[in-house]
Amino acid sequence: MSAPDGLRFTRDHEWVSSVAPHRFRLGITHYGQEALGEVVFIDLPDTGRGVGSGEVLGEVESTKSVTEVYSPFDAVVVEVNPEVIATPDLVNSDPYGAGWLVELESETGDEDLLDALAYASLVGG
Repeated sequence: MSAPDGLRFTRDHEWVSSVAPHRFRLGITHYGQEALGEVVFIDLPDTGRGVGSGEVLGEVESTKSVTEVYSPFDAVVVEVNPEVIATPDLVNSDPYGAGWLVELESETGDEDLLDALAYASLVGG
């Protein structure tokens, strides 16, 4: 598994990076996007929406299926990536860069998420 340093991961194949104190960017992992296939539509929440840990944040539709994206912790959606809404296949072509989905603000943060080694073990990498 190849991913940028400093990321944390969920068991639902999402990655989380800290972009500022209490602010986190979320996207779908390379493994997750490969399992989805070609992403054709993304539905994400409005900014300002509060979400609980494990709550559905939105949906990603591919040519194979529709899958839900979950909040990894209690948070407020502070930014939605407009580029990925306009060009959903960014999730496939650049999952750790331009293909990010949302930014979340959270006091609890990412301490309960998997590190890269644990995630690699989960996906058999």
